[in-house]
Amino acid sequence: MRLELKGIHKRFGSVHANDDISVTIEAGTIHGLLGENGAGKSTLMKVLSGFIHRDAGEILLDGAPVEFKTPAEAIRAGVGMLHQDPLDFPPLRVLDNFLLGRADGLWLKRAQARANLRKFCHQFGFAFDPDAFVSSLTVGERQQLEIMRLLSLGAKILIFDEPTTGISLPQKIKLFDTLRSLAQQGMTIIFVTHKLQDAEDLCRKVTVLRLGRVTGEVARPFTADQLVRLMFGQSLETQARESIALGEAVLELREVCIGDYRLRVPDINLQVRAGEVIGLAGIEGSGQRLCLRACAGLDQPLAGEIRIAGERMNRQPYNKFQDRGVAYLPAGRLEEGLVPGLNLTEHLILAERSNEFFVNWKAASSHAQSRINEYSIRGMPASRVEALSGGNQQRALLALLQPNLRLVLLEHPTRGLDIESSLWVWRQLLERRRRGAAILFSSADLDEIFEYSDRILVFSGGRVAKALRAKETSVQQLGELIGGKGLGIGD
Repeated sequence: MRLELKGIHKRFGSVHANDDISVTIEAGTIHGLLGENGAGKSTLMKVLSGFIHRDAGEILLDGAPVEFKTPAEAIRAGVGMLHQDPLDFPPLRVLDNFLLGRADGLWLKRAQARANLRKFCHQFGFAFDPDAFVSSLTVGERQQLEIMRLLSLGAKILIFDEPTTGISLPQKIKLFDTLRSLAQQGMTIIFVTHKLQDAEDLCRKVTVLRLGRVTGEVARPFTADQLVRLMFGQSLETQARESIALGEAVLELREVCIGDYRLRVPDINLQVRAGEVIGLAGIEGSGQRLCLRACAGLDQPLAGEIRIAGERMNRQPYNKFQDRGVAYLPAGRLEEGLVPGLNLTEHLILAERSNEFFVNWKAASSHAQSRINEYSIRGMPASRVEALSGGNQQRALLALLQPNLRLVLLEHPTRGLDIESSLWVWRQLLERRRRGAAILFSSADLDEIFEYSDRILVFSGGRVAKALRAKETSVQQLGELIGGKGLGIGD
């Protein structure tokens, strides 16, 4: 199915999210849509998939104009979209989610649905228990389930919005193999991303957006520098990490055991000093999140002792950890970090933890505007956080941090961010490091782990390797540890 977008316009108030965008995508190809956060990529794809309605322009499938008022109309015409955060129902079972969107409902022809699910699993090498709950799946597995669901509904054009965000390297390799297989079968794949390497590895042609407009289109062979200049109008330079003297111990984990109903990780021993950056590596769900939450007081360790600046903190709530200079930034910005429905001013009021009964709204709005300027947030004091792009939500989370912190805990700090926003986030974190804060972060991006960590803690199969010095560790060694080799797992 050949796709043409002609002169697409979409406004949200004063923001011209899509400004006269025209793109042609040939059938049986993987076409990249590249741009920084807030460039208009997701808006354009939501217009195509019937999620939102365009203000002007035309959509043609195989030369015929189409009009989609809902995603259901789009999927009936063969256009399906896999959103950055899968639109599934975690409390339901795999089979129930596979049946979503069908005219005959969830409860009919379940035996046939099981057979179809097995067929797709066999075709793509996926492994699913139809009766498992979606809440037990990783992000990568939820993507796989959504791909099968859209294909079963007859999708011929598949839109993937930032699909490599928050998935492990093996899951990404599996996803790319699946997309290449689909393209070989004649499917049209639109791959929305801000990651240059993903576009280079996968896409035959790339269209680049900036500030709602098309800045260029390039076909293979293309270079990362070409794409960066189209995205940002200039080349970007990374900031060299300065060497600093480490201070006193900020965090100590002594024989700590963490776990939940799915996983148990015993015997974690770690000392983190002021000014040190520790990266947590491993396949998603191996214990990194549990470790970060335990260090913040959000989850209690099953055994062992956690100390912050020498003080034992077992069974203390998060606010007591905050009093000791600890802050936690989760990967789920809207789910855990921010409050949908509240604006930036209201968030900053809550972050101040004031005991005052009345709010000085004029002063609060002025303070919010100051933080917006300082952190280059594309928004206003009255902007609701759910209306911000992913990059601006991350900037807002950083703006909420108190100035003098001992320990900053981050889960996927640059998840879903373009290269410029990622560099900006790390400039802020390294400045806090320079002022004496220790940083503990998890990431699915091994390049990020190597570039910013002083030491690396590897989680795999319920075990933890002794912290490795990043400069003395190879990619191969890290990969083997993540796979369990050297930890007594699969040796």
